[in-house]
Amino acid sequence: MHTVVECELELELIVSPECSVPVQATLTYRAADPYAVHITFRIAPGHAVSWAFARDLLVEGVFRPCGHGDVRVWPTKVGGRAVVLLALSSPDGDALLEAPAAPVADWLERTLRLVPPGSEADRLGMDEGLAGLLARPQEGAPVAEDE
Repeated sequence: MHTVVECELELELIVSPECSVPVQATLTYRAADPYAVHITFRIAPGHAVSWAFARDLLVEGVFRPCGHGDVRVWPTKVGGRAVVLLALSSPDGDALLEAPAAPVADWLERTLRLVPPGSEADRLGMDEGLAGLLARPQEGAPVAEDE
């Protein structure tokens, strides 16, 4: 079974209402990091910028405005085309990106098939790890004796 779902896209970096610049991007989802999505923007040859944020934020943002602070996502129409807008904010600056809605939604659907909503914690193995820690007596720990 594949544990990584990727999608190559061309996004538009909105510079002003009249001007945008194409930006190549890769959406990546890893089953080993089940709560997050990763977006890598290839700004120039040999130079990339990556962002990671909650998968739930992008899932919700395909349908309605959501997020606050560093990452905000909302659907809209531009020239009759369904798009998803992604506003990113950092100490280095702000960016508004436009992504075609259909490929983003298709990619998200593939991530949701790989790790269904609500099953993310199962992928982290925290329960098994905790059970293992609690099941073994630790070296040097006092052992209770029967009276």
